[in-house]
Amino acid sequence: MTPHVPAVHLTSPTLLVTLTGPDRSGVSTRLFACLEPFDVEVVDVEQLVVRGRLVLSVLVSLASDAAGSEPVQQDPTPMERSLREVAAELGMDVELEHGVGDNRPRRVGRIQVTVLGHPLRPAAMTALTSRIKAADGNIDRILRLARYPVTALRLEVSGADPDVLQADLAAAAYEHGVDIAVEERGILRHAQRLVVMDVDSTLIQGEVIEMLAEHAGCADEVAAVTESAMRGEIDFEQSLRQRVARLEGVPASALEEVHAALTYTPGARTMIRSLKRLGYRFALVSGGFTQIIERIAADLGIDYVAANELEIVDGRLTGRVVGRVVDRAGKAEALRRFAAEARIGIKNTVAVGDGANDLDMLAAAGLGIAFNAKPVVRDQARTSVNSPYLDSIVYLLGITREEVEAADADEDHADGS
Repeated sequence: MTPHVPAVHLTSPTLLVTLTGPDRSGVSTRLFACLEPFDVEVVDVEQLVVRGRLVLSVLVSLASDAAGSEPVQQDPTPMERSLREVAAELGMDVELEHGVGDNRPRRVGRIQVTVLGHPLRPAAMTALTSRIKAADGNIDRILRLARYPVTALRLEVSGADPDVLQADLAAAAYEHGVDIAVEERGILRHAQRLVVMDVDSTLIQGEVIEMLAEHAGCADEVAAVTESAMRGEIDFEQSLRQRVARLEGVPASALEEVHAALTYTPGARTMIRSLKRLGYRFALVSGGFTQIIERIAADLGIDYVAANELEIVDGRLTGRVVGRVVDRAGKAEALRRFAAEARIGIKNTVAVGDGANDLDMLAAAGLGIAFNAKPVVRDQARTSVNSPYLDSIVYLLGITREEVEAADADEDHADGS
């Protein structure tokens, strides 16, 4: 079989056809049918619809001769006339632009910038896009990922240094109250991922140890130590042992009561359900307690768990933990261990947390996300999400709200509901 020789050379004449107007069924079919009688080759197509307005661009090139040496020259006038007639029939505007060759190659350094706003104001977009330009970047494409519960946009950028862009955009995002994530694009973005989450104040609302402290009558005292630890003011292991010591004598049945009273962060189940459909693995890595964390994992279908174990003797808490404490360094170690067990590269791990003891884990992951985090964490993490919805994280992974809802609808239909 003779291999196909591309029709587009650097000097090949091309025509860019752009239709704009009300969106309706069959526009693309009508346009391509119009081009059929002519000796052209489709080189590129882009289409988008915004509030019922369609923009359809098709780049065509004159086909090469049989030997593939020179483009076949032909009078473009009949084709142009036919295109204008089709546009008139469809009630649309058409723009015809002559040129040579294909689209110019996109510059190196492909980056995906995801913007989350609640709300997303024009001033924020002005600041972000101007910073991209200043970093010698070019926005090749913009796509809306979600309209609610947050507005999420994906900007595909070329030409900029990702580290420089991350720092510049983070400053602009903070100033305008939006969240951004900057990731290098490549084939690895399609691979399976491991999502590692903190539990207290991330996956669930509130802190388990404070809920247990209510049973011991020392909730305020324990909460003060917790806040200090999460801000990074005192060592986590030291603070944990101090807090657990105050739980001495609490009946083990309090663990059942605390588990029953847990409230998941809005969007938690949606996020986990949506990503597990795609083959993602999940891990809970927590400074909390196995007696609670393992039950949460079973409830949500989590694959891996690392947490601390409360010592129980004669049906009561002793005020001690068993074994090595899962602290800041331990969380990062657990992330690496679970990634190795799942045979998933570190670059394809996602870590989510809110406290200072999550910082090593966030730094180790391919994508570290500070979720409604303390200032010390937000300032050091490469990516922050400050909306109250945990499923906002799926947009950072390039998944649209429509895809999530369609998958939910398909599952409901399969279940017969």
